[in-house]
Amino acid sequence: MPKINHIQTSKKVKEVLDLARSFIQMGFHPKIEVRVTAGYQLVPRSETNRFISSTESVAIKNVDIERMRTEHVRIVLEAVNSLAKKERELISIRWFGDDDLTDIEAYIELDMTHATYYRVRSRAFYKLAHALHLAVYE
Repeated sequence: MPKINHIQTSKKVKEVLDLARSFIQMGFHPKIEVRVTAGYQLVPRSETNRFISSTESVAIKNVDIERMRTEHVRIVLEAVNSLAKKERELISIRWFGDDDLTDIEAYIELDMTHATYYRVRSRAFYKLAHALHLAVYE
């Protein structure tokens, strides 16, 4: 059976959790905005009678991005909800709480020792890596 590279796997799980947190907090789409100022240009007649609007293209792109973000958050939250109570609580407070907490602040808030916090977090990361298919093997 192949061995899991714990460092790389942990890094991937952190990235996925950070991305999900960012998507939850984000309310706009950077660099993809609709231009509302009129821009006049000569448009050659089309043989296909197809009209391509930049506003429609951006709207479609925004909907696709929003769907992708929503799906990512849904999958991550389902995986987190499948964890044991302590693991779920740790991940929820550290990554999905109202405040952006560091690991130290999280284990103080959870009233855990340093060693217990990292043992529970490691177990949660291992389970999340398998649930989200993020495990990196040596």
